[in-house]
Amino acid sequence: PSVSPPPLLLLSVSHLLSIMYSWVFNEFPSFVAEDSRRFISQVTGNLYVSKVQPSDVGSYICLVKNTVTNARVLSPPTPLTLRTDGLMGEYEPKIEVHFPLSVPAARGVTVRLECFALGNPVPTITWRKMNGNIPKKARLRKSQAVLEIPNVQLEDSGTYECKAENPRGGTAFKGHIQVYTFPQWISTINDSQLDSGDQLHWECKATGKPRPTYRWLRNGEPLTPQSRVEVVNGELIIQKVQQADSGMYQCVAENKYGAIYCSAELKILASPPVFSPNPVRLIATLGKDMLLGCRPRASPKPRVTWRRGDRRIQPSRRIINSTRSDEGNYVCRAENQFGSAEMTAMLWVKEAMRVDLSPSRMEVTVGESVVLSCRVSHDPSLDVAFQWLLNQQPLNFQQEGGHFEYTQTQSSTVDLMIRSILLKHAGKYGCRAQTSADTVFAEAEVLVRGPPGPPGVVIVEEIKDTTATLSWSGGVDNHSPISSYNLQARSPFSLGWQTLRTDPEPVTGDMESAMAVELNPWVDYEFRVVASNAIGTGDPSAPSRGVRTKEAVPSVVPANVSGGNGRRHELVISWEPVSEEFQNGEGFGYIVAFRANGTRGWKEKMVTSADSTMYKYRDETFPPLTPFEVKVGVYNNKGDGPFSGVVTVYSAEGEPREAPSEVKASSISSSEIKVTWRPPNPGPGRPRGYEVSYTKDSEQEESGNRKKTVGNETSMVLTGLEGNSVYLITVRGFNSIGQGPASTASTAKTKKDPPVQPPANLVWIQEGTNVSLNWDPVKSKDNESDVIGYKVLLSQEGRVHNQVMRTITPSAVLSLPEGGTYIIEVRALSEGGEGAISSQVRVLTSSGDNGKLSVIGRDLWNSLSYWSIK
Repeated sequence: PSVSPPPLLLLSVSHLLSIMYSWVFNEFPSFVAEDSRRFISQVTGNLYVSKVQPSDVGSYICLVKNTVTNARVLSPPTPLTLRTDGLMGEYEPKIEVHFPLSVPAARGVTVRLECFALGNPVPTITWRKMNGNIPKKARLRKSQAVLEIPNVQLEDSGTYECKAENPRGGTAFKGHIQVYTFPQWISTINDSQLDSGDQLHWECKATGKPRPTYRWLRNGEPLTPQSRVEVVNGELIIQKVQQADSGMYQCVAENKYGAIYCSAELKILASPPVFSPNPVRLIATLGKDMLLGCRPRASPKPRVTWRRGDRRIQPSRRIINSTRSDEGNYVCRAENQFGSAEMTAMLWVKEAMRVDLSPSRMEVTVGESVVLSCRVSHDPSLDVAFQWLLNQQPLNFQQEGGHFEYTQTQSSTVDLMIRSILLKHAGKYGCRAQTSADTVFAEAEVLVRGPPGPPGVVIVEEIKDTTATLSWSGGVDNHSPISSYNLQARSPFSLGWQTLRTDPEPVTGDMESAMAVELNPWVDYEFRVVASNAIGTGDPSAPSRGVRTKEAVPSVVPANVSGGNGRRHELVISWEPVSEEFQNGEGFGYIVAFRANGTRGWKEKMVTSADSTMYKYRDETFPPLTPFEVKVGVYNNKGDGPFSGVVTVYSAEGEPREAPSEVKASSISSSEIKVTWRPPNPGPGRPRGYEVSYTKDSEQEESGNRKKTVGNETSMVLTGLEGNSVYLITVRGFNSIGQGPASTASTAKTKKDPPVQPPANLVWIQEGTNVSLNWDPVKSKDNESDVIGYKVLLSQEGRVHNQVMRTITPSAVLSLPEGGTYIIEVRALSEGGEGAISSQVRVLTSSGDNGKLSVIGRDLWNSLSYWSIK
């Protein structure tokens, strides 16, 4: 199209289900962006431009996407050009896109209402709900051109207005949202079986909006009211049902949006009376009433009559006050319109049964064992069965943990043994005896004495710094009077519950209030009460609410007041802090008092931290190891507490003040130097150990190493040094206070490194039990120590012990006294230490061969000039 700016542009496509529309501008993937001026309807697919601008000129392609399959289709391009023959001025809005006048919507779906207008200037869209408020869950999208209401409900129904406005005027459109619901069942019908002539009454109910209507079907055909058939909405009533009424029935509930069905089958029963073929034997008890039972299978229900011989029993089937004369045969006759049948019952009258349960009442103590005996008298021709009950409930012997045992001593006597009886076993025990003619029952009461139950809730009536007044209510005494109460408490500082001192003491069983004493001030407590009687101590009450005792002046002093050490001119005083349990209030701290021996006035210093364990006092006027009298007191916001006992503490002796003297260093090998020194003169600041510092002459002192003595030794061997190197060495003393001055530096040069070349070409000859060994001499290089001899190592395989032989020549004679495998190795010796080790020689001998041996070496084939075996 070619348009004059700024009219409405409309590009349209046909509508499809489950699709989404978008428009491509000029080339893919440049899409048209929707704003207050441009709108794409997801109902029609049309693109609307409210006010065309020169930037809108170009080619437009509609893209349609299937949201189910994700398939896409593109339309042919549509060009947009601007006409040059005119220019439109401003005009009022005109709503071009709007929703229907009536919008039906199923409950729970999302409703989207579109509203877009042309106009110049571009109109503004606003929404409102007539006679109500737009739901808070509603959202405005696409520059307010779309009103979206998710999860629409019945209360969202109503008339909605879309209004378009610009400076030239305004216009509006109204439409109604009608939220509907499909029918849903509240109650349905169930299969029924009725006797011919009975009444059928079925009812089905459903909800829905609009309200559903009902229809009834039988075997798929509409059910019409008749003389016996009444249909009222969801109710179906059929009077005096007949065989022809049998079939499948359906109730249909429907509104204009859908229908639902429920089904049930109606069966009409019609059969003559039929009795069970088994003989009927009845047993009655002398002096009691007897009901004659007659239950044939028949439909409809039959008419029943009784006779004995030729005499009809009228009008009841009940025999009153049975006697022996009532014994005999009784005939029941049943008949309906389909036939008749008879049944003969044989009646016997037996002696009445009696039961005796003994003892009828007993009192026992927890842990004891008791026996209840149940004895019955009954007609000997009848079998009797027994059952035990506790408080009307049958006893489960398996679930009672072996406490109950059932024993039948005779056919008419059973015993119940209760072992190690518990409080929960108290109650009424019943014995039920039953025969085919009669049932009898007897009860006995068992009272169990035991420790008291837990007292009632504990109330803290008054709380002070060291006392708490408690009250409680007594619990059950379990048939033994409560003799005393025990008050207990726990706090963050106690290991569980602790028994309290009380006032009065003891707390007798007739009391329900007492005072707990000797509590600690300013501590959180919980209280509980335990009752006791002659049987024992019961379970405790539930804990009281937590309370805190009042504050008080502290009364516990620090323990282990001592001191010493520290730097020169310092007096260090230490103690063990007082536990929070004994601080008695806020603002807890320490008062440190001290004075030099022989003086009168005390110096006092406040230490405000409750966790402090030390105080340092510095005065350069007193000499080292000056004795002081020291004591430490306590205080809090309530006042000052007591002081600890007076102890003597000495001022610090300080760090060492003199350096060790006569420091000497001498080389032991290429990696070791021995250092010796003389300790400084005795006096304050004496060393507790020494530190040796050593560094190569060519390095900075900061890069040197340090090594401390374990104790007060005056010598040390430095190891791991570099060969042929000069080291500067100093020694200083140290103690727990610090380090003293360093000694004058001493120097020592390590020896050259030992030879790197190992002894080679090992050759040996066996002579009896001896082995003669020779090797090439090792020649040292210029930077290596001269060879001064050799070290020969002999070890037997499998043993730790080694034999070592030293020789100044490149040869040695070894003795092999036992059979086995021997390993021989050789090292060169020098001032710088031991050289590299030679290759191993392995010699195998046998003690049973009179000294004969075979010789095998790792270097045999390359270095052996001759070998001999004897």
